[in-house]
Amino acid sequence: MSAGDETTIETQSVIRAAEEGGRRRASTIIDVANEANVAIGTVSRYLNGLTVRAANRDAIETAIHRLGYRRNALAAAMKSDLTNMIGFMVPTLSEFHAPILEQMSSRMRKSGRAVLSYCHNDDPASVLDAIEFFAAHRVDCLVMDGHEEAIEGIRELLAGGTPVILYDNDVAGPPVDRVLVDNRTASARAVGHLLDIGHTRVAVLAGSLHDYAGSERLAGYKQAMVEHSVEIVPEYIAQAAWTESGGYAEMLRLLSLEEPPTAVFCCNYNMTVGALALLKEYGRRVPEDISIVSFDDVPLFRLREVGITTVAQPVGKIAETIAGIIASRLSEDGAHHAPHSITLACDIILRESTRRPHAASTPGSRADV
Repeated sequence: MSAGDETTIETQSVIRAAEEGGRRRASTIIDVANEANVAIGTVSRYLNGLTVRAANRDAIETAIHRLGYRRNALAAAMKSDLTNMIGFMVPTLSEFHAPILEQMSSRMRKSGRAVLSYCHNDDPASVLDAIEFFAAHRVDCLVMDGHEEAIEGIRELLAGGTPVILYDNDVAGPPVDRVLVDNRTASARAVGHLLDIGHTRVAVLAGSLHDYAGSERLAGYKQAMVEHSVEIVPEYIAQAAWTESGGYAEMLRLLSLEEPPTAVFCCNYNMTVGALALLKEYGRRVPEDISIVSFDDVPLFRLREVGITTVAQPVGKIAETIAGIIASRLSEDGAHHAPHSITLACDIILRESTRRPHAASTPGSRADV
């Protein structure tokens, strides 16, 4: 839709309102452009989710707020096949996914779009239901974490012209856009920190190895052990399935070993919470008795008396990157772009949960559990 088309539609709407009763004239795109001191075309680009300079964007948003401008959504929809709805599939509204959904909703709202979310709880049937739900609601784009069960549904959406963006978890095959973090490198750095301060008995609470993120984080653990010439002990690789209960149970098993680990890398915060609960229940101190590093930084870890060292995913950057791809895909020539594959770096946040292994942590010091 061109700026001229939108101007004509909104001007006609204002004239009709005046003829129907002399009500206060609604602000138009022209008013916004004048107030922001930018071209009408610039305002139109902003309203359609396209890239504009930061200074112009700020000026336009201020003008829209000051004038109480309301975009004529019906007229905009009549000008194209777009519904201005973005689908967002999440496994859970967790400490990781919920902030991304919140930031995505804010960014889409500023571009005149709304986010329609669906929580599938990692249930394969619900994943398929979600694909059908979004197809039925004709979303302009679908953002989701990758699932093998969804591949055929993704291909159908792509064939129908609906862009799909994967985040958090990847699946091979479909030619979609991807916004992921460097799970392997971040995990290797986290485990490397434990090895650098003297730990050699380092265990890992791993997520599902069927998931891209789970396999990559475990690969990072193994990479660090090999690079530091430390033996990988099979008993120290604990399959905790991303869950708090899994973290609790596997930490209990690790402490029961003849030679329990002196440090543990937890591949997500849920497993970390379960592990910490077990340690507290059995009177084990962090970091005096055992060092802990978690993948994912959540407020809980910052507020503890002993803060937890973590791998912090760049939530804001993930949301910003996804929003940029959406704007690109929904532009006039966006459908012809090759798929984006963007990998973002993570930060390592050092807190008090790691220290050099205690002198008493020697072979044969099995915990009494």
